[in-house]
Parts: sequence; C-alpha cells; structure tokens
Amino acid sequence: MTHAPPKILISACLLGQPVRYDGKGKPLFHPAVDRWREEGRLVTICPEMAGGMPVPRPPAEIENGASGLDVLEGRARVLEVTGGDVTAEFIAGAEKAVAFARANGCTHALLIDGSPSCGSVAIYDGSFSGTKHAGNGVTAALLKRAGIAVFSPADIDRLDVLTR
Repeated sequence: MTHAPPKILISACLLGQPVRYDGKGKPLFHPAVDRWREEGRLVTICPEMAGGMPVPRPPAEIENGASGLDVLEGRARVLEVTGGDVTAEFIAGAEKAVAFARANGCTHALLIDGSPSCGSVAIYDGSFSGTKHAGNGVTAALLKRAGIAVFSPADIDRLDVLTR
C-alpha cells in the first residue's frame, strides 16, 4: 500500500496572490509548485491577512534584531515603519496558520523568506534599512514548534525530494 504524498502549506504570495504588504504577489515559478498544485497538495495562507491585517499595509519588522521566537515568548514586538505595534496580529496569524496546517494534514510548509511572518532563513532586523539577519519570522517559528518542517523558496528542490 502506498501513502499519499503530504500536503504542503504555502505562502499565498508565492502563488502570485496580491497579499503582500505592498499589495503585490511574489510568484515562485518552479515545476514542483505546478505539480503540487495539479495534485491538490497545496494549502494556501497569508498569515498576516489571517491575523486581520489589510492589503496594502505598512511594512513591518521584528524589533531590535530579534526573531519570531522572541515575539512568541514576549521578548520582542513586531512594529510597522509608522510605529504601530502589530504583534498581536502577527501572533494571531501564526496561530491560525498552525491550526490551518494541522486541519489540512500539512507536514511541510513553503514560506516566503525575509518576511517577519514567514521568513525561515533570514528576516529584516527591525531597522527598516534593508538589513537582514539569520532568523525565523513569527509564523515560521510557531510552525516549527508545532513540528511542521519549514522551507524557503531556495530550498524547494530539497522539499520536493522529501515530499515525494
């Protein structure tokens, strides 16, 4: 008996949906994405929108070079470039992403990198200067804590091999 390949939670912006802070998508063109879509294996979410944020919205970063884990543990906030505190929205979106992934049987996630929600390799440092540092966004950190393997677009080939 063969097992069905796992479902994959994917950032909506990677499928070209205009959900990013700037009202745009950031489509990831890759044969694996096309195949997963055809196989019905993609489960789409934008954690920031799931947390109640509008499109477009001011850019946001995790303060002081901290990480998503720091936000989840109450040691850091997510702030907009305008100074607004959107920590609660980011945590709510992360919690909804984990619940949605579990409800749909996702064991892996493919998330846009750099985002204060979805970044899994590097995120912006909170200075709004374009400087990145190693770290996870809030959603990536909570998904990992929940046992869901998180991948960035740079790791799509490895994700493809692991989920066949």
